[in-house]
Amino acid sequence: MATKKRVFISFDYDHDEDAKIMLAGQAKLPDSPFDFKDASVKEPLSGDWKDKVRRRMDNIDVVIVLCGEHTDKASGVAAELTIAQEKDKSYFLLAAYADKTCTKPTSAKSSDKTYKWTWDNLKKLIGGGR
Repeated sequence: MATKKRVFISFDYDHDEDAKIMLAGQAKLPDSPFDFKDASVKEPLSGDWKDKVRRRMDNIDVVIVLCGEHTDKASGVAAELTIAQEKDKSYFLLAAYADKTCTKPTSAKSSDKTYKWTWDNLKKLIGGGR
């Protein structure tokens, strides 16, 4: 069996936690290509929270940025994506909802595409297909 990719999920804690829970649940499926450990920082954005995120990203393979309606205003998501970029971590933007407008974090590159969230798509994206 192939080694599962270790995933960090960046999301807007105030608006998209339900989507994060659903995505983390997919890691439990028998054919899942990824493993998820909850590395979210649940405390207010103060003090050394960015250092905590940096340490948590040390042991991951891929960062999934869940994009919802308010992601462009979520400073924590923007900071997490910046950290992933600084650490040269593989990442992709995933539309958290099929029926809502999904916005990119402010730190996303203009070339970053937002991908549709389907099980087949997710497996390809985690495998590096982008």
